[in-house]
Parts: sequence; structure tokens; C-alpha cells
Amino acid sequence: MPSLKEVKSRIGSVISTQQITKAMKMVAAAKLRKSQDRITQMRPFAQKLSAILQNLSSAQEAGSDNWYSVKREEKKILIVAISSDRGLCGSFNSTVFKGVNKLIADKYEQQFRKGDVTVLPLGKKAFDFFAKRKVSVVDNYVGTIGQISYENVSDVAEYLMEAFKKGTFDKIEIVYNEFKNVATQILRTEQFLPVLPPAKASKSKVEVDYLYEPGKEEIIKGLIPKSLKIQLFKAVLDSNASENGARMTAMDKATENAGELLKELKLTYNRSRQAAITKEILEIVGGAEALKSA
Repeated sequence: MPSLKEVKSRIGSVISTQQITKAMKMVAAAKLRKSQDRITQMRPFAQKLSAILQNLSSAQEAGSDNWYSVKREEKKILIVAISSDRGLCGSFNSTVFKGVNKLIADKYEQQFRKGDVTVLPLGKKAFDFFAKRKVSVVDNYVGTIGQISYENVSDVAEYLMEAFKKGTFDKIEIVYNEFKNVATQILRTEQFLPVLPPAKASKSKVEVDYLYEPGKEEIIKGLIPKSLKIQLFKAVLDSNASENGARMTAMDKATENAGELLKELKLTYNRSRQAAITKEILEIVGGAEALKSA
């Protein structure tokens, strides 16, 4: 049985840890409210703009500017992995890592063996993970998650579009956690480029015919890049809300576990204290009996 001093020291350590996890839970909850509002407001706009993008891209006539939806032989692949900068958020980051590895194993095993699969990590945790693996990493935008803004994400989107246009990569995919609620995050894999054609509409739906003003080319040149930036920005906001939800849940569970551990330690402390008192009483009684018989 551990000594009273050891048990008391452990109790103090657990209490300190519980205070830290409780504070981190409160901070994550405050951040979650703001990030949840941002993605809730962004999602309908991004979904509608994505639908318009698919229609515009599929309707665009072949030409020098029709590179957004050009399908090429998938030789060089780029995967954008969106993670967090910090840990202590449960399985949030490991889910993204497993998702990227599964995507490579299921679809791009041949390209991976040839060294033609590249990962662009958005988040320090993703960079640390993939930098240690046998995979090429683009490390120019690791800190984008630290300061989330449309301007920062727009820079990343412009790099992706330029790299696809030049033929540096033949296909670009995004892997991230989509926010559903505080306790649930859904792993998503979305194709960024080339732009996917619109899903075939059912007979009950009417196809949308757009009127272009001032002209189709001018609209496409401005709207498609903006839509792609919005698509990436939505993924980043989704990931940020998911991170805060995962951290809040993890810290809440850690606080509960610390409480359970405190109960066990206090019980152990009381038992040790009782055993020490009983031992002292027995020693006193034994000494008194020895004096009587002397």
C-alpha cells in the first residue's frame, strides 16, 4: 500500500490537472460558439455557389480558359490535409491522417509507389505527421489554420489552381472533418480540381438555364475561381468548428476521468490513514502489555 505522502502528492497532481482540463473545456466552448456560427452561415452559400460552379463549368465551351474541369490522366496527385495546430482534441487529427492514408491506399497506390503523391498540410499536426512519412510535403501554408481568414485561405486556393493549371498536379483532393455537432465530426473527402460535373438531375427537377451578363467568359473567369476559394474556406471553417467541438468533448471527458480518479485516490488515502492509525494503536497496546508483564 502506498504511503500517505505519495497518495497526497498524487491527489494534488490530479486536482491541478482537473483544473487545467476544466479551463480548456471552457475556452473550447467559447471558441466553438463563434466557429459554429461561422460555418452555419457559410454552408448554404457555399453549397449553392458550388452547384452554380458545376453548372457553369460543365456548360463552358472548350477553349483556352476551360482548364478548371479538364480531366487529365491521374499521374500526379495532391491531397490537402486539414488538421489542427495543437493536440488534446481526441481523435480529431488521427481521423484525418487515417483518411488520407486510406485514400492513398484505395485510389492512388500506384502513384504513391512512384512518388507522385504530394500532401499539402494545413495545420502543424498534419505537417508533423506526414513529414515523417515517405511522402512529398508542401510546407508553404502550414500556419494557415493559426489565423483563419478568407485572405489566407484564398492564397492557398490560388496556389492550388495555379498548380493544376500548369500541370504540376493532375488531381487535387481535400480531406477534412465536417462539423455535425459537438460530439460528432464526419470525415469528408472532396475533389477540388478538376471541377466535378453536376449530378444528373432527376426527372422531377428542372435544369437551370443561366443568362450571362455581361458575358459567359467574363462571368466564368471571375465566378469559378471565387467559388473554388469559397469551397476551400468552407472546409477550413468546418475543420475549425470540428476541432473546437472535439477538444471540448475530450476535455470534458478528461475532467470526468480526473474526478473518478480523485474518488479512488481519496479512498486509498483514507484506507492508508486508517491502517497507519490502527498500526500505531497496536504498537501502543503491545508496549503497554509488555510493561505489565515486566
